[in-house]
Amino acid sequence: MPAIFEHHLQVGPEAIDGVGHVNNLEYVRWLQDAAVAHSSAQGWPPKAYRELGHGWVVRTHTIEYLAPAYLNDEIVVRTWIADMKRVTSLRRYEMFRKSDQKKLIMASTNWAFVRFSDHQICRIPASVSDCFQLVADAN
Repeated sequence: MPAIFEHHLQVGPEAIDGVGHVNNLEYVRWLQDAAVAHSSAQGWPPKAYRELGHGWVVRTHTIEYLAPAYLNDEIVVRTWIADMKRVTSLRRYEMFRKSDQKKLIMASTNWAFVRFSDHQICRIPASVSDCFQLVADAN
């Protein structure tokens, strides 16, 4: 599996705001969908985390909006793990419109690994961290 994962989607009418382009909240949803799809492809779908009793929660999102997306645009979200520490992981993203390769956003999410029973941050087990290849800079 490549270190940089690509998640594809098409903009539907539910994503469009009153200005006629994709609402900023949709981008956050798509980032999370891409992260879950990448984790699943690496052998860690949501069910596996539930069985482990541990998983990821967002600490911070950073998004730089570069260009708008519109109804029916085909979008590619590229995501990769930039850093994996003892209890956190930094995931980066780039989002493109497929038709013209226009970069729409650059983003990152700092994820913390938590125990579901008490929501306490805990060490990322090697069984999880070893499944992800780090990419220092994909730009």
